[in-house]
Amino acid sequence: MADAASASSSAKPLAVVIGSGFGGLAAAIRLGARGYRVTVLEKLDAPGGRAYVHRIDGFSFDAGPTIITAPFLLEELWQMCGRRFADDIDLRPMDPFYRIRFDNGDTFDTNGDAEAMREQVRRFAPEDVEGYERFLEASKKIFQVGFEELGHVPFTHWTDMARIVPKMVALQSYRSVYSMVSSFVKDERLRVALSFHPLLIGGNPFSVTSIYTLISYLERHWGVHSAMGGTGAIVDGMVKLIQGQGGSIRYNAEVAEITTVKGPGDQDKAKPRTNGVRLTDGEYVPAEVVVCNADVAWTYQHLLPSIKRRHWTDNKLKNAKYSNGLFVWYFGTKCQYPEVKHHSILLGPRYRGLLDDIFHHKVLAEDFSLYLHRPTATDPSLAPAGCDTFYALAPVPHLGAKLDWAERAEPFRAAIARYLENSVLPGLSDNIAVSRVTTPKDFEQRLLSTMGAGFSLEPVLLQSAWFRPHNLSEEVDRLYFVGAGTHPGAGVPGVISSARVLDRVVPDASVHS
Repeated sequence: MADAASASSSAKPLAVVIGSGFGGLAAAIRLGARGYRVTVLEKLDAPGGRAYVHRIDGFSFDAGPTIITAPFLLEELWQMCGRRFADDIDLRPMDPFYRIRFDNGDTFDTNGDAEAMREQVRRFAPEDVEGYERFLEASKKIFQVGFEELGHVPFTHWTDMARIVPKMVALQSYRSVYSMVSSFVKDERLRVALSFHPLLIGGNPFSVTSIYTLISYLERHWGVHSAMGGTGAIVDGMVKLIQGQGGSIRYNAEVAEITTVKGPGDQDKAKPRTNGVRLTDGEYVPAEVVVCNADVAWTYQHLLPSIKRRHWTDNKLKNAKYSNGLFVWYFGTKCQYPEVKHHSILLGPRYRGLLDDIFHHKVLAEDFSLYLHRPTATDPSLAPAGCDTFYALAPVPHLGAKLDWAERAEPFRAAIARYLENSVLPGLSDNIAVSRVTTPKDFEQRLLSTMGAGFSLEPVLLQSAWFRPHNLSEEVDRLYFVGAGTHPGAGVPGVISSARVLDRVVPDASVHS
């Protein structure tokens, strides 16, 4: 029986997935459920990509994503494998979702309780309560179109885009997030509190399309959650699903080239077709289908040397707009800070000015705003007894700023440490147990992210939907993309949804059998 099962498995067409981020793992699960034999190739020594886990002296640090906002997307993957998500992953709702701390020390807690949110708004600006309610209703309408209707649409043809233009115009998607929010509330602090979300997916609230105001309703609808064991526990659970399907994951397996052969028909006009990948050690891995979870711009520039690109040329990629970079300081403390919530947004003295410096002027400002993650607020097992695990994330310019991070990283980290000690973490300098820093240079070298961008292409209107690199490659047949750089975009719901899109564009395994 075992031999028969093995023979049946080997007869299945092989799909290779490059990269084991959330998008790659979700794609592998969906392809496995559709009859493919799946091999995931991961450059690093462990899964996760941006969701890698750093472990230092008993402290566990989720390297990137920490917020789960649409758990049904994960539940769906488990259901495909005949399992219940809740049996494997302990997901806890957050309350508050975030504590937003303004530079003067005022705080604004967000959660899913409608009356509590009205009270928070009333405390800041009673005259804005009605406007806030109208904003949330607008966010719901945008959510119904932008997420529910379009989140899993391939946008392979320009007609896909043309069909939605009237709805996008009606929803005023030509406006920025900040502009949309400002049309409903007048208090500047509320405008900041309701517009910062795009920064969690690499977008400037003053320039990204107002479609991203859907995040406000998405959080109200499903809540904000965190996993016991950290986000890495979800990654490990997805790996086990793939292995349970008979798929495999290979670590320290870096892809050097996506190999191609000539396509059928007119040889001058036909798209080439992928037939596998070649690793940096020279090994060739044949495949009927290749799904790429690596950075899209990096892939087109470096992994397809055998083709002449007609759409995503070097010049087009050079002139594209890339998301901001990220500076992340991971640190563990020898004491605990029980007053600090699981998720905090610590705002500096400037909002628009700082974002202009990051996205437009490309300078590293002296001031900053931070996302402070304290997962031990929910799960003490992520640090030794009596200790806390933290990371402080600051949006910074991508590598187009020409900053020497080898020189600038430590002074910038020290400035963040001083700020935290003087605000929410008193005594920090005497209580640091472990420390690690990641800069945009690490994103470029370790994660092969073009420009060291934290979230690939910036989600401005003309780099969204049909204008974004397609899930079905425009350049190569049987090559598909998932992850932050393709549709629908960055963030855990976005990259998992990009794998859902594959169900619409990747043929069933039976086609290749």
